[in-house]
Amino acid sequence: MHTLKQELRNKYAVITGFYGRQGNRFMEYQPQRSIAEKLQMAARTAGCDGVELCYPDDFADPAALRAMIKDLGLGVSALNFRSRRPGKWMRGAWASESAEDRQAVVDDCRRVMDIAAEMGVNRVTNCPLNDGADVVFEMDYPRAYDHAAAAFDAVANHQKSVRLCIEYKPNEPRARSLFDTAGGTLAFVQMVGAANLGVTLDIGHALAAGERPAQSAALLARAGKLFYVQLNDNDGGFDWDLPPGVFRFWETIEFLHVLPQLGYVNDWCSFDIVPKEFDPVMVYSNAFTGTRKLEAIASRIDDARIAELVRARNPSETMAYLFSLL
Repeated sequence: MHTLKQELRNKYAVITGFYGRQGNRFMEYQPQRSIAEKLQMAARTAGCDGVELCYPDDFADPAALRAMIKDLGLGVSALNFRSRRPGKWMRGAWASESAEDRQAVVDDCRRVMDIAAEMGVNRVTNCPLNDGADVVFEMDYPRAYDHAAAAFDAVANHQKSVRLCIEYKPNEPRARSLFDTAGGTLAFVQMVGAANLGVTLDIGHALAAGERPAQSAALLARAGKLFYVQLNDNDGGFDWDLPPGVFRFWETIEFLHVLPQLGYVNDWCSFDIVPKEFDPVMVYSNAFTGTRKLEAIASRIDDARIAELVRARNPSETMAYLFSLL
């Protein structure tokens, strides 16, 4: 049983943007690097199976990009479509009151879906960070959902061979995101009804939203909409993009235990971690090694025993068993 669990493991990817310049309101980290430099760093990262490419930043020369990926032997987990950009879509994109802005994001995302299909990549992920509001009476919610539904439907139906994944997050840069929770995003996806429109579960976003990531994964998977997974960690107060398990150890173990039960195996887990001032190759290599160890702990959980304990609903006995695995 344990050997089988270890064989059914997911591949690890890095979002290319995290190999370059990062910043917040107070600090800037890392120099800006070319996509060639970023891919070379990914290839030097121990345990890295591939990358999540960022659009538009990585696609100045698509042919050269594909050649570099092939030469370095890297897989591609997803294309990350950025619908928030400096000086663009300032009042939202998918749910904007501006028909021109909504058409622009639809046209641009259709191009990304076409690129994904050409590259043989089966998913495009998007975090609609600037679609939301800061204060009450700022957004007409019914109109916002209607606008967003029409826009996402137009993109999803443009390239049905590629999955389009909405990555929810409770806030930032808006005080309240339109797509803020697993349940709310699932309801929206079901409202749109496109078969290839689903959800990206970023474990850190789930924690920041006050969710149990394993529960959110189960909800999305039962609805057939758990399309993609991103791994990181935080304290629940803010999306700190830290390595998995450094804050929420047991929640991460539970999540890694549940994922294969939900059928999410032999797929991609992308790491959404900010290296800050440290060498990204070192940070990601250590994060991959640490997460494989977390997976090893999760694989030692006996399915029959944990099922028995869960049905008994005695958390003291359950935690005693879990601690016995360490």
